[in-house]
Amino acid sequence: MLSADDWPIAAAMLPLGDAHPAGRSEVPAERWLADLAEVRDAGFTDVDLTDSWIRYGDLDRQQAESLGECLRSSGLSAASLSAIRRSVIDEEHGEAHLAYAHRTIDFAAELGIPVVSVGLHRALTAAQREELWFWTVEGHRDPVGDDDAWSLAVDRLRELGRHAGEVGLLLSLELYEHTFLGTSDSSVRLVEDIGLDVVGLNPDIGNLIRLHEPVEDWRAIAEATMPYANFWHVKNYTRDEDAAAGLFSTVPTSLELGVINYREAVKIALRNGFQGVICVEHYGGDGLSVSATNRDYLRGRVLPRRGYSLGESRVGQSHGSADER
Repeated sequence: MLSADDWPIAAAMLPLGDAHPAGRSEVPAERWLADLAEVRDAGFTDVDLTDSWIRYGDLDRQQAESLGECLRSSGLSAASLSAIRRSVIDEEHGEAHLAYAHRTIDFAAELGIPVVSVGLHRALTAAQREELWFWTVEGHRDPVGDDDAWSLAVDRLRELGRHAGEVGLLLSLELYEHTFLGTSDSSVRLVEDIGLDVVGLNPDIGNLIRLHEPVEDWRAIAEATMPYANFWHVKNYTRDEDAAAGLFSTVPTSLELGVINYREAVKIALRNGFQGVICVEHYGGDGLSVSATNRDYLRGRVLPRRGYSLGESRVGQSHGSADER
């Protein structure tokens, strides 16, 4: 069983911007090495290859090999890959997104990355991109009650799951607001309808509780989805509500300070047998440093130490250096 000392906690590449090659023949290894060095210098040994940084399914073989060399040179292990904002049921681009996801799975297999996370969320709208926090503006909503759209999601995600299984990977489905993965009940139903052992959930609870509207209780989301979890994006938000006035407000913060109690959420995960990669994320400011703070919080004060049972209290115990692996 994994413990605080050896649990893989990966840094998302979200804070590092867009480092995709400008041309098909370009191999920007210098930029990649510089970005990976920042992650390493923040104390990480594992990284989530978030495809807002590089579009992995669009790399040619030379570029993919170069990225692998950059990872080895930096001393980082690619523990996971997150492909975002390319819904396979997009009315216009769904087939292209499906093909991209297949290429991304092949890329992950070549680099020995054990888990690929995908979702049904769409590209941000122009209005969302103009806001400080994009979730404060209405974006796309999957058509609730549309049986054809649901069946298409099941079929295409099952197709990706079979591909992942054939090359020895896990496929994880990221919870995301206003999609078929936008509530705990819908997410569980979707993964059960897909019906493959290699397909599970990425219970990114932060995506659901940040909305400026009534939301599910985070504990209920965790209890429902953790039995299906095989990967986990973690981030947190402050949340203020005045339901009578219809006022809701959220702002990103560290795991320790937000409305989701990650000490309790981890206990829920462990009770359900979760042993997957944890990817720490943060929006705004110095996202990499906040991610490092989140890693230290999880490793130093939340994840179980060797010799502790799940029912034992860890209050008052000394756990040594948060960065020891």
